[in-house]
Amino acid sequence: MRPFGLILIALGVVALMFHSVTFFTTETVAGPLGFFAWDVSRPHTIFINPIAGIAAIAVGIALAMAPGRQATA
Repeated sequence: MRPFGLILIALGVVALMFHSVTFFTTETVAGPLGFFAWDVSRPHTIFINPIAGIAAIAVGIALAMAPGRQATA
């Protein structure tokens, strides 16, 4: 599970670096008279809790340090 542990550590560090992610969606809105239309960009923000980043780092370290499987002969 070492690669999965390293990926979790990296994602945890990224989650602690960026507290939120904002993206925009474009919608077509009709005007007040009905025959006009505008393209409106609306922001959507996703907040990332720092506890999630800390938990990902802790679980990633535990998985990276866990012993590998023993091969049965």
